[in-house]
Amino acid sequence: MRKFIRVIAAAAVLMLGAGLSQAADWSKVRIGVEGAYPPFSWVEADGTLKGFDIDVANALCKEMGAECTLVQQDWDGIIPSLLAKKYDAIIASMSITPERKKKVAFSNKYYNTPAKFARMKGSGIEITKEGLAGKTVGVQRATTHDSFITAEFGDAVTIKRYGTQDEAYLDAVSGRIDLLLADSVAMDDGFLNTDNGKDWEFVGPDFIEEKYFGPGAGIAMRQEDTDLVEKFNAAIAAIRANGTYEAINKKYFEFDVYGD
Repeated sequence: MRKFIRVIAAAAVLMLGAGLSQAADWSKVRIGVEGAYPPFSWVEADGTLKGFDIDVANALCKEMGAECTLVQQDWDGIIPSLLAKKYDAIIASMSITPERKKKVAFSNKYYNTPAKFARMKGSGIEITKEGLAGKTVGVQRATTHDSFITAEFGDAVTIKRYGTQDEAYLDAVSGRIDLLLADSVAMDDGFLNTDNGKDWEFVGPDFIEEKYFGPGAGIAMRQEDTDLVEKFNAAIAAIRANGTYEAINKKYFEFDVYGD
């Protein structure tokens, strides 16, 4: 009986060791991306994923020596799908916030850009509670911008929430909303500098309050995958140091999106 128990115990130790070894093997990593947030990510007509987030993801995987698979996922389900192990990390312009950190672990930031309102040219709307009273503001659902507008101006405005940022832009062009609130870089590139957005303009200050927007966008992972967090942090530091990040940045922007 004692011999049998020793055999079972030894087998359990071996299985545990194999499990730990497997958990630490990140030679293959699945990355969740949105694909509906230009210039950070979008999908070409042939189905190819493009954008700043996509290039950063590929650069980080190369730095880690990992074979990466990009998995497109709608924003609304992006964290639940991570927790369900559909993929191992999220690289989708996700702000590092205290609320999200209750569910997932984050890498260090890989960029930080402010939020901003946009209005139709000539509307005269000002960004104060009085100026926003009775107005309808479009935001992408379950984002930091959604949290911010709800907390700061929710008693003054009507908030219209969308599954993607592009849906909000379409309603802006159609006159169904008075204002947009989004990441300033994404809105400038994805809307204001397009034919659809030619009649719209930024208004008001930059918004960077850390309690809403965190220190920037990071890579989200499951809380138990601390070794993967360390690998991504090391890779972010490496591509920042070796010029890869700068080259990707210049491909999409005329300024440093990494921030202070």
